[in-house]
Amino acid sequence: MAVAQPDVTVVIGAYEAMPYLVECLASVEAQTMAPGLIEVIAIDDGSRDGTGECLEEFAARAPMAVTVIRQENSGGPSGPRNVGLAKATGRYVFFLDADDRLGAEALERMVAMADRNGTDVVLGRVEGINRNPPKSMWAKTLERTDVFSSNIKFTLSAQKLFRREFLQRHDIRFDESLWTGEDALFTMEAYLRADGVSVVADYTCYYLVGRSDGKHVTKSGSYTLRFDSARALMGLLERLLPAGPKRDVLMVRPFLVTVLPQFGPVFLRNDEEIRRTKMELARPLMDAYWNEGVAQRLKVHERLRLELVARQRPDLLVDVLEFIKAKSEPTPVLKKRNTQLYLAYPHYGSREAGLPDRIYLAEPREASAYPGWRKDTAETFLRGFARKVRRRLRRFRRPPTSPGGTAAA
Repeated sequence: MAVAQPDVTVVIGAYEAMPYLVECLASVEAQTMAPGLIEVIAIDDGSRDGTGECLEEFAARAPMAVTVIRQENSGGPSGPRNVGLAKATGRYVFFLDADDRLGAEALERMVAMADRNGTDVVLGRVEGINRNPPKSMWAKTLERTDVFSSNIKFTLSAQKLFRREFLQRHDIRFDESLWTGEDALFTMEAYLRADGVSVVADYTCYYLVGRSDGKHVTKSGSYTLRFDSARALMGLLERLLPAGPKRDVLMVRPFLVTVLPQFGPVFLRNDEEIRRTKMELARPLMDAYWNEGVAQRLKVHERLRLELVARQRPDLLVDVLEFIKAKSEPTPVLKKRNTQLYLAYPHYGSREAGLPDRIYLAEPREASAYPGWRKDTAETFLRGFARKVRRRLRRFRRPPTSPGGTAAA
């Protein structure tokens, strides 16, 4: 008798996951989707705390098909996920971390969303338990969007629903050479290659659990691994996108989330050798990818810190970080009939420092919080006019379609 293809394969990579694994597996068993439509592939990555035994007990009693693979420790989450992905048979695949858990309706809702819209990736709302997950992308449910039209670039974890055929077609796999940030690389490539992304924001599909034993993978690893992660993600964006605004808007993510924290309060606590090493690791990234298009999308203090990294000025950076650490507020400086607002962080207007004023210029979103600032109506008009021209040019360049809806030859 032919066995029907499952709707979704849940891949669980597990290492030293007890006792969190118990609730994780219970959340899979509690899914409202029919058990026959779910396949579980669980990989015990060399655990010695009873994780493998727990998985085998689950496989023996679970109402859905469960395959348990036990292997030597691979050193990171990429290997187990790739093993699970290679064994998966479902139409979709979902990567579930062994210390987290699913909402009861998660798989049913996400599969229905993907089927309804034909999208290749579905994000389900995430809530944290003793952890703070990204929040900006859950404002509303989106039937179909992309990485440029939404805030999904700020959630690059692997805990999403992916169309398996789509991953196979583009040979999207986890990079096993990375010890951190491997999921960001995987998910960003999926976003960029996907025929649409959906967002389920009206139901909590995933609970991100903070472990009290400190073993969660995102909390481990040295600062050098963070630079490896940033380098890989920036390289991916360079390969898949031509230089220009689209690449810049996505390049904000690795600069803001991965590079900038290395030059925050922790930099003040670092000794001189680590400071010097961080500057050296950042130099090639700043030389290759830091530009005005990225800079103008950041707040002044973010832009200023990264600009000082690009200029290899740790001495000035320390002054800025001390100012921020003291919770000092920069003096707002209004110019050009109050349509330009500069935030006078340390070294603003200093000839000795040699930093151009434009670094301190607040973009409208930041400037609007300060009394006295007003929009430059002429500039706003010109920007709006330029957008209209670009839209009309795009429509003009579209190939004509035949009555059947396909492009004319």
